[in-house]
Amino acid sequence: MAWFVVSTAASASCLAAPGVLERVMAGGKLVIAHRESSVPFSYIDEKMGQPIGYAMDLCLHLAETVRRQTGKKDMGVTFLQVTPANRVNVIAEGKADMECGSTTNNAERRQKVAFTIPHFITGARLLVRADSSATRIEDLAGKTLVSTKGTTPLRAVVQANRERLMGLNIVEAPDHARAVEMVEKGEADAFVMDDVLLYGLAAGRPDPKALKVVGRFVTTEPLAIMLPPGDTAFKKLVDDEMRRLITTREIYAIYDKWFMQAIPPQNRSLNLPVNYLLRDFWKYPTDKVPF
Repeated sequence: MAWFVVSTAASASCLAAPGVLERVMAGGKLVIAHRESSVPFSYIDEKMGQPIGYAMDLCLHLAETVRRQTGKKDMGVTFLQVTPANRVNVIAEGKADMECGSTTNNAERRQKVAFTIPHFITGARLLVRADSSATRIEDLAGKTLVSTKGTTPLRAVVQANRERLMGLNIVEAPDHARAVEMVEKGEADAFVMDDVLLYGLAAGRPDPKALKVVGRFVTTEPLAIMLPPGDTAFKKLVDDEMRRLITTREIYAIYDKWFMQAIPPQNRSLNLPVNYLLRDFWKYPTDKVPF
């Protein structure tokens, strides 16, 4: 009986999928999941036809770290576009090794995937038309509020609407770009999403001044790169390098490139310095978040 137990365990171990580092050392590619319109974290540069952004720069830097660690200088990197609705499952099912976007590290998602140290901390607010009188979510009673499918702000407002009887008409958009378009066209009165994404999305529209961000934070969102569950060696490598980037302040130059300087597609600056939440969190960088 003892032999059978040992043999079964050994067989299960042999059948287990190799970790990211093992796969790369065996000649495999690193797969980076990215978003289409999460400005400035991860979005498609129409001229280049490639994903760019703050999170993408971090992930490409981490890819170089994997190359050095494995000694595979010819390691290939491939990109896989994901949506808010499928991004968690893509990582959980091993279809990509890092999800480089604007994903919140929360307890629900940690049941399926791992996260490294946050690269941004934000909160959900409201994007409305410039002529809107709404300044807070309570002003939208009886009106239409849109958010993106599969996001934490959407779940937060659905819960608040139910518990506080706010009278909101909440609809889902398939992606951020469509949600902004709904506000512009009057199909929705407000779009609730992480405020940094709202600023980025508005800056990329034909008439940025036609939109404005209003309201108090509805949620607190620590954004971090998603990693495969259970791959401790790969996670340690990523965590160690993220911690080094933060403690040496190298990450600030990457941050400034995307938040303080002009960026595609409109070559406008978001002009968003590191906020106090992120600055304080980076004093003692950790992957542990209280949410």
